[in-house]
Amino acid sequence: MVKTLALLSALLLVSGCTGSLPFTQAEINNSPTANAEMGSDSFNYDDFAGVLKTHVNEQGWVDYEGLQSNRQQLDKFVVAMSQVPSGTYEGWNEREKIAFLINAYNAFTLQSIIDQDPLKKSIREIPGVWKIRKFSLAGQEKTLDNIEHQILREKFNEPRIHAALVCAAVSCPPLRTEPYTAAQLDFQLDEQVRIWLARPQGLQIEREREKVSISAIFDWFGEDWVPSYGVKEKFSGNERQRATLNFISRYISPVEAQYLEEGNYELNYLDYDWSLNRQN
Repeated sequence: MVKTLALLSALLLVSGCTGSLPFTQAEINNSPTANAEMGSDSFNYDDFAGVLKTHVNEQGWVDYEGLQSNRQQLDKFVVAMSQVPSGTYEGWNEREKIAFLINAYNAFTLQSIIDQDPLKKSIREIPGVWKIRKFSLAGQEKTLDNIEHQILREKFNEPRIHAALVCAAVSCPPLRTEPYTAAQLDFQLDEQVRIWLARPQGLQIEREREKVSISAIFDWFGEDWVPSYGVKEKFSGNERQRATLNFISRYISPVEAQYLEEGNYELNYLDYDWSLNRQN
């Protein structure tokens, strides 16, 4: 990220999430940065913004029934992403590409869920949803796994994407009520990490039991944090685990960050709840 955005993000950071009041989507959407114009982006996200605002609540749960019966705006957005020429996409800067790909992944996931009639109880019940079903994106055919593993994880050193890619499960990070944009990307990704770690599906620190539990996502993709957050001393566990804990420590209270650094606890990965992230 360019230095100016990094500086802006640092100025906007607020106190850690665990042990303090977590952010709500309403607070995020009412912030000056969140309401900044999206005009600097090379792609229009208005249709996806309408989908998220209408069908995602402040806790990040999705009204899939409502979206299924009123899907025109989502389908229109998916078509628009398919019509971006590959040369146009290649000419975008890194922030524009990352925002576009995150939004594509989340939109394609929503579409995959509502294409099932009746709705499945879990995305895992949809055959081939990650590896076989293809979507048209910027002039190419891509699967969800292509977008996540062969593009976002492989071409960009940005582990915060794991707080933004939502695979429609309860244990996933919450879905935002707004799309990602290049203009706001650094701020949005930092906020997403804080929101994710404030939830019991992201991080649990039990000092009285000398136990720390973190999302299984940190286990599945732990190597993604090593290049930027790898550390030989401090924290607990192997190289991948220390890197993820070092990353997590940047987004929690100073007291709890110090506790993680001391490493006097048992580290565990939380069970992953694949139930659909639907509104009750």
